[in-house]
Amino acid sequence: MDRTERFYKIEKLLRQRKVASFAELQSELEVSRSTLKRDLDYLRTRLNVPIEWSRQAGGYRLVESAGLSDPAHELPGLWFSSTEIHALLTMQHLLAGLDSGGLLTPHVAPLMDRLNALLGSANNDAQEVRRRVHIIALANRPVRLGHFQTVGSALLQRKRLALTYAARGTGESTEREVSPQRLVHYRGNWYLDAWCHLRRGLRNFAVDALTDAHLLDTPAKEVSDAKLDALFGPSYGIFSGGTIRWARLRFTPERARWVAQEQWHPKQQGARQADGSYLLRLPYTDHRELIMDILKHGAHCEVLGPPSLRQAVAEEVGKMAEKYF
Repeated sequence: MDRTERFYKIEKLLRQRKVASFAELQSELEVSRSTLKRDLDYLRTRLNVPIEWSRQAGGYRLVESAGLSDPAHELPGLWFSSTEIHALLTMQHLLAGLDSGGLLTPHVAPLMDRLNALLGSANNDAQEVRRRVHIIALANRPVRLGHFQTVGSALLQRKRLALTYAARGTGESTEREVSPQRLVHYRGNWYLDAWCHLRRGLRNFAVDALTDAHLLDTPAKEVSDAKLDALFGPSYGIFSGGTIRWARLRFTPERARWVAQEQWHPKQQGARQADGSYLLRLPYTDHRELIMDILKHGAHCEVLGPPSLRQAVAEEVGKMAEKYF
């Protein structure tokens, strides 16, 4: 941790423990004796933190009787990186959306308080941070709390689940017995990677598409991380399984300025061209989700291959033309 983080941790430890020995502070901060001495001296002399050594108490403490005439102390302001603040606000968003006064509230409230404390570091309280920084979630679908709890319990207890699943693609509803492997939060929605005992293979289920879920006493079938990654990892998005193909896309110079900074897939390969266009290469197994991302760029994206993907995009464009023109 950097020096500013250590300052906050020292003050937090002294407030929580009332008295902390030099050895305790050094152990918590994992720093050398000389570094801790410099930190304590800086806090007292430069930042006016009322820290004193008490021989009677056997450690350092904050002076509670500091009068109004004492200079006020204020630690340096903290700010988060874009990744950190996105993670904290997303956690708040997920927790708030998952349960509004329901069964999880007693368990969620303490965690929300801790997130508020993190967001409210230094001069910015949590309410002000949330007012000034927005995360807008689009196209996310609500999950039934009871189903989410059941899936989570089965996942951690390593038990099987009896599911009734309404597949949106076909409109059909089927009953499945599955061994849950992991939960995935992808593009604002929750998905369950599981071994389906009906299909005898790994499948991906949208948690919001469950119409019923029951925990079974039967132990779950275990699938190795390597096998899960082999099936779900290389493909594009949530449509996993099958033969891996590599899409080759070319974006116009106008759109290249955006696409070159985007990550469509962890294993993508991209390169700027002499004319300013951008070539993007990425793996996929099912073209449905990939086509949605291609079409949002309209004429600015050309599918170079494979031929099956190029044809699928052309057919989709043809259907749209028939419908609107």
